[in-house]
Amino acid sequence: MPDNNEMSQEELDALAAWETSAAEPPKEVKELDQNEIDSLLGFGVSQGQKNTRGIKAMIDRALESYERLPMLEIVFERFIRVLSTNLRNLTEDNVDLTIKSIQSLRYGNFIKSIPMPALVNVFRAKEWDHYGLFIADNSLIFSLIDILFGGKKSNRPVKIEGRPFTLIEQGLVKQLADIVLSDLSDSFSTLGNDVTFKFENTESDPRFASIARTNDSCVLTKISVEIQNRKGTIEILFPYEAIEPIKALLTQVFIGEQFGTDVEWQSSVIEKVYQTELKLQAVLDSKDRSILDISNLKVGSTIIMENAPDADIDILCNGVKITSGKLGRMGKKLAIALSAPIENHNIHE
Repeated sequence: MPDNNEMSQEELDALAAWETSAAEPPKEVKELDQNEIDSLLGFGVSQGQKNTRGIKAMIDRALESYERLPMLEIVFERFIRVLSTNLRNLTEDNVDLTIKSIQSLRYGNFIKSIPMPALVNVFRAKEWDHYGLFIADNSLIFSLIDILFGGKKSNRPVKIEGRPFTLIEQGLVKQLADIVLSDLSDSFSTLGNDVTFKFENTESDPRFASIARTNDSCVLTKISVEIQNRKGTIEILFPYEAIEPIKALLTQVFIGEQFGTDVEWQSSVIEKVYQTELKLQAVLDSKDRSILDISNLKVGSTIIMENAPDADIDILCNGVKITSGKLGRMGKKLAIALSAPIENHNIHE
């Protein structure tokens, strides 16, 4: 170290400051207790409660995606088939529906993306005890109005006015919402879990249609609608909390065409089976006879049977015995009182 006489005053001050800072003890570092660590990681949540904070909540939200719900796309495929038929009946014209996209997004981002003016329809899933949104864009609304009120067929796009919707236009959207929600209820019934979607109210300001928190994850389905070469879009939004009761069903993966139980088809088949008419045979007795004896039978010939008058007789269907009973009479008609339950037979027997 050089002699102090050879150092300037500034160098001496800097040296003194360095020696002072080096002599100071290091600052204490606060240690987190276990509760603070659990809260930071998101593990300090009681069982049955939803985790809304911490690193674990961030990971859970990042993993939420409609691609983890393969059955959801199958439900909406069925939905557009049913809805296209009902819209054809409404407009008396060809209607083509296709799924444009099914995506996950934040509720707040979706609300901000809705163009004004708009009619945001809130509906309630009664069995799920939650709400969803249905929106028909302005192009579709004005196209339906033009078609239903006798407008001429045209390939030109419908002029969209920037004014609020009239009561007549709101009533038409309400009618469309009822059709959509009814068909949507039927489509979700294919999962074997019935749900009823009911129209609640319509909001002209999307901010008032508050069915979820801004940062909540939602699944949005966009459906393209084409009527008389006029195109529009239907949007259906479900918060992930709303579909939580059927999440286990939506995550199922099926191979081939085994995508679930078609309740309507199953009910129709059962109804037709029960309405099928079958021919039954009541066999009093059977006896072996030679061809010669049978050829000698004439009108008035007597065949002696071995059965007693009160013995059970066999009841056959297509040559197979299914039950037995006793012969009797009801009014002027012969009747058989069943004395044994109907037997089940393997179809391959």
